[in-house]
Amino acid sequence: MSRFTLHDKNSAPEAALPLIEKSEKGFGRLPGLHAVMAEAPALLDGYQVLHGLFQQTSFNAEELTVVWQTINVEHECHYCVPAHTGIAKMMKVSDEIIDALRNETPLPDSKLEALRTFTLAMVRERGNVSEADLDAFFAAGYGQRQVLEVILGLAQKVMSNYTNHVAQTPVDSVFEQYRWERANSR
Repeated sequence: MSRFTLHDKNSAPEAALPLIEKSEKGFGRLPGLHAVMAEAPALLDGYQVLHGLFQQTSFNAEELTVVWQTINVEHECHYCVPAHTGIAKMMKVSDEIIDALRNETPLPDSKLEALRTFTLAMVRERGNVSEADLDAFFAAGYGQRQVLEVILGLAQKVMSNYTNHVAQTPVDSVFEQYRWERANSR
């Protein structure tokens, strides 16, 4: 059960109403994360903006999924792992990639694995990645732009993952079938 209010149009602060409408229009419903974030309209607005910007990066659907889900799994986000599993399926990302990300097993593509490894380094080292981390990322075919785009994705996921941790946001019913727990929780 959520520790925080799950807002709708009737309970949300007035400044959140256009943001709720945007979410409902974009998703066909109000995601639980957005219902929680509506309490702080600036947070919901910032999250929506970052989400849109991250989708405009140079990353394709598989790469977006790798960045999002790598961070979600590392942060053990009970809400975002199932949500991004469903989103990845809608984006036609293969089950092989989805399952490898959820289970923390090697990805079937070395470039995607390099992206996951670099994203993990960014999370774990709080941006203080080593020259070796950068060299390996660049050797896989990525460049400075993608380094900075990983940071954008990380900023977005910190907002959602941390909100879900403190709010204990219930998993949306449409993603319930993808419920997740880390096999070996840290």
